Amino acid sequence: MTIEGLERAPYCAAADPRPHEPQLVFPDHACDCHAHVFGPADRYPYAADRIYTPPDALPRQYRRMLDKLGVARGVLVQASVYGSDNEALLDALALDPERLRGVAVARDDIKDKELAAMHAAGVRGLRVNVVDIREGNTRLQVKKLRELAERIEVYGWHLEFLVHVDEYPILERDLAGFPVDLVFGHMGYMRAERGVDNAGFRSLLTLVDHGRAWVKLTGPYRITTSAFPYPEVVPFARALLGTAPDRLLWGTDWPHTMLKGKMPNDGDLADLLSEWVPNAELRKRILVENPAKLYDFPPPAPAAPESEEASG
Repeated sequence: MTIEGLERAPYCAAADPRPHEPQLVFPDHACDCHAHVFGPADRYPYAADRIYTPPDALPRQYRRMLDKLGVARGVLVQASVYGSDNEALLDALALDPERLRGVAVARDDIKDKELAAMHAAGVRGLRVNVVDIREGNTRLQVKKLRELAERIEVYGWHLEFLVHVDEYPILERDLAGFPVDLVFGHMGYMRAERGVDNAGFRSLLTLVDHGRAWVKLTGPYRITTSAFPYPEVVPFARALLGTAPDRLLWGTDWPHTMLKGKMPNDGDLADLLSEWVPNAELRKRILVENPAKLYDFPPPAPAAPESEEASG
């Protein structure tokens, strides 16, 4: 890459290559609902208009991290550096179709047969990113989004937004009546200093309370400038938990691209969930039941009955 290219899309720090086991014991079938894979860069080239350049973060490295945390399932989300080229995402899903689901990005002119093929590959939603982009519209295009939602409704998909909700004080009205579920990453990508009483965040709570919106408890370092354990994030997590625990999700945000400051260990990040959600039954709902519903994971196989000999 040229010097000019690096200035426009600087390299990111890599995730900690030695994640340790968290103190939190994850329940069976727990799901990491937000992660990305990158590379190899010479196999899956990045978009020229990206705003950062990630190091390789390969599917096998991701699955190894999940194993270390004790997390059974994962959801890979198309990263902005690939634009609408979903090849790396789809190839990663093909490596572990039982364990992984995906959230892709679609061109405006995508064909129905392409949507059907992505569904067969494990995609269960489309991402709408108006934040991590260099050019183009940085506001939600509600009319276009509604048309896209109508196209994916048949698959039971959702739309996932990467958007600063504090910029949308009437979000519940802007997105009212969508025919599919709506998902918001990074607790709404709020600026934490604006507080839980910010009009945009309150609007997000209203949208979630109305029943078709979900929020990911992810990326605490993206909404605060403080260091780990990101104490300013706790009130946002608790406000969401008090509104609708049935529509909350959790994720690692691995490999933590564009993170400013010290790179945290994924085991430590996982343990933050205990502070955000102290109740074990609610954590199980967020980690297992909610993602199974949204991402269409198969129900767990029933336990085999004990043999007469084994039962005594």
